[in-house]
Amino acid sequence: MSHIHIPKTMAGVVLTGHGGLDKLEYRENLEVPQPLAGEVLIHVGASAINNTDINTRTGWYSKGVTTGTDQGAAAGFETANDEDGGWSGTPLSFPRIQGADVCGNIIAVGEGVDPARMGERVLVRPMQQAPGDPSSYNLITFGSEINGGYAEYAVARSSEVFAINSTLSDAELASFPCAYSTAEGMLDRVCLGA
Repeated sequence: MSHIHIPKTMAGVVLTGHGGLDKLEYRENLEVPQPLAGEVLIHVGASAINNTDINTRTGWYSKGVTTGTDQGAAAGFETANDEDGGWSGTPLSFPRIQGADVCGNIIAVGEGVDPARMGERVLVRPMQQAPGDPSSYNLITFGSEINGGYAEYAVARSSEVFAINSTLSDAELASFPCAYSTAEGMLDRVCLGA
C-alpha cells in the first residue's frame, strides 16, 4: 500500500437492480476499495458511459429480453430476469458500481504489484478474463460482474490496467476502451474472413 492519504469513503453512482434510470443512485458514503494481492487502486479521472453500461442496467442481456436495446433504454425491460441479466449471463450482485470505461491514476498497489506503478496514468481493459481460469474463454466486464469506475476510486487487477502516455484528457481517453474492443473485434473478423 502507498503512503498517500486515501479517504475511507467516496462518492459514486450505484446500480441497485436491473431496470430504469430510477435504479441508479448517487451516494457519498461508499467505502473506498482496498487493493488486494495483484490489484491496484485507481483515482478515477473520468469514466464514460456506453451501451454495455446501459444494457447491464436495463437487463437487456437476459435471455428473457427479445427486443432491441432502444425499447428499454430509459425504463428497463419487464421481461428481464435477474438470474441472467449480466453481460456474462450470470446474476449480478447489487448494489454494483458500473462504469466499464475508466481513465485515472494508480495511487496504491496490492501485494505482489510493482510499487513503480504508483502514479501511472492508466486505462482499464473493460472485457477481462474471468479470474482464476487463465485457459477459459469466460469473460467478465469491468462495471458489470465486478465494480467499475462510476466512483472516485476503483480497484482492478494490475494485469488488466495499462499505462497510457497521451496529451488527451482523461474524459477523452475514457471514451476509448469499450469502443476500441468493438472495433478491434470487427477488424479481426474482416482480416480473418469470418
